[in-house]
Amino acid sequence: MDALAAEGPRIRRVCVFCGATDGNRPEYTQAGRELGALLAKNGLELVYGGGGFGVMGAVAEAVRGGGASVIGVMPHSILKFENPPSSIRLYLTKTMHERKTIMYDKADAFIALPGGLGTFDELFEIATWAKLGLHSKPIIVLNIKGYFNHLFALLEYSVVEGFVQAPQMAKIHLVSEVTDVHELLGLPQP
Repeated sequence: MDALAAEGPRIRRVCVFCGATDGNRPEYTQAGRELGALLAKNGLELVYGGGGFGVMGAVAEAVRGGGASVIGVMPHSILKFENPPSSIRLYLTKTMHERKTIMYDKADAFIALPGGLGTFDELFEIATWAKLGLHSKPIIVLNIKGYFNHLFALLEYSVVEGFVQAPQMAKIHLVSEVTDVHELLGLPQP
């Protein structure tokens, strides 16, 4: 793996897309904690959806617990369903589109952990923006316990069928372990 960070400016903030629930495997939340600890240890600020539950909450808690800053971005309409931690810098938006724009603008890299429709939406939108040349920031998918295997099989089939080009797929880095993130972000090895 080549360090993606070497291609661009230094990574200071990482946007993490992931579930607001724990999912059915404890490894998903554990990976969220490990990723949060890795970000904090390297002095990286977290940008995320602002919630306090699930994988999302685990990432934020670990970043805060490690002494790094956290930026949450959440529409007013879902504030009643979430539990934003009081110790984060919280941006409240009018719409989901405004939320995503702020998250994308503030981040230097993007990492997806297991999640649902919102995670898929955010991942596909940021990948589409890369395809359109709107950014060249690293996009990393943490494939914990093979969670994204079927999604990537669909994407590979889309390449075969001519709807997605191979260079577009090359912009999304699929890894299996949190430790794989070090090199992709140009971080020192533990």
